[in-house]
Amino acid sequence: MTEAFSIPEGVTRALVVTAHPDDVDFGAGGTVANLTDAGVVVTYCICTDGDAGGFDDAYDRSQIPSIRRAEQIAAAANCGVTDVRFLGYKDGYLEPNHDVQRDIVRVMRQVQPQLVITQSPERNWERLPASHPDHMAAGEATTRALYPAVRNPYAYPELRNDEGLEAWTVSWLWLFTTHEPNHWIETTHQFERKIAALRAHHSQTSHMDNLEEMIRMWGTMQAEAAGLPEGTIAEAFRQIKLPD
Repeated sequence: MTEAFSIPEGVTRALVVTAHPDDVDFGAGGTVANLTDAGVVVTYCICTDGDAGGFDDAYDRSQIPSIRRAEQIAAAANCGVTDVRFLGYKDGYLEPNHDVQRDIVRVMRQVQPQLVITQSPERNWERLPASHPDHMAAGEATTRALYPAVRNPYAYPELRNDEGLEAWTVSWLWLFTTHEPNHWIETTHQFERKIAALRAHHSQTSHMDNLEEMIRMWGTMQAEAAGLPEGTIAEAFRQIKLPD
């Protein structure tokens, strides 16, 4: 069933969890812009600083984490997001272990989102680069955090006992880079903002002469898969309604 842009009833806050700076902008930048335009408060939680990224040996590698943090903050502003949090894990080494899960649960309980957006934890053999191990780890850790940890007051008790963070129940999960989408968000009118967000990641995209053409092609393919009218652009998700 195809759907035009819609916000599930009761969603006023959303949390996006990704592995690297720029992941959200490639996969869901247009959707985030739609959410913030509709008054939803969106927070980003970035698991790594992207310290293994970049394509220019002229960069001092020790400066990459601070560069990429600054780029993500600038990119987020293009999509209406001002709350960007970094967990600081090492790029290329992310695992869905209990340290990562606990840190994501902490942010979920702080933000109290009704909607969480993250990367698919499943490998997509048709688009292997989208299934970077860090991407799948971020998606798996987020999914484990969503159920049952964030809603269980006795999971990671230090969050409750030491930080006063009570259990919270998230209602909706949207996975991007999924090979089994069931929910498409039209982002035609947000395309320029998505491109501006991606160009803010200068260390990652400045060498991509075909960036706009590539993103338009991906968005057009998703719109076609959704059965949306010719000339539209969309982003695809697997939508899951979580137990109340």
